[in-house]
Amino acid sequence: MKLKDIIGSLSLNVLTNLDDKEVTGVYISDMLSDVMSNAKAGNLWVTIQTHKNIVAAANLIDISAVIVTQGTRVPEETIDLANRYNVIIISTNDSTFALSGKLYQIGIK
Repeated sequence: MKLKDIIGSLSLNVLTNLDDKEVTGVYISDMLSDVMSNAKAGNLWVTIQTHKNIVAAANLIDISAVIVTQGTRVPEETIDLANRYNVIIISTNDSTFALSGKLYQIGIK
């Protein structure tokens, strides 16, 4: 499924430059080491982490987008770095649990 379709379906907030990437699955974790070991290229990464290291991890794995949940504010330095490395960061006020259910309902597993 295309990232723009997911964003539109779930009314997500795009915080960085947007590229319409193909999404192949989802990985949910707040531990960077876990994400780097287990997430796959093309996955959405759902987290509450907002430190600039999320950009490095997402770039390393070729994550489709990082979705920050619970209305957590993403620092400008993280957004700037994400734009520099073409990492897409999206936010939502939904909890991680609620967003996971919504992603499942639209076919992202």
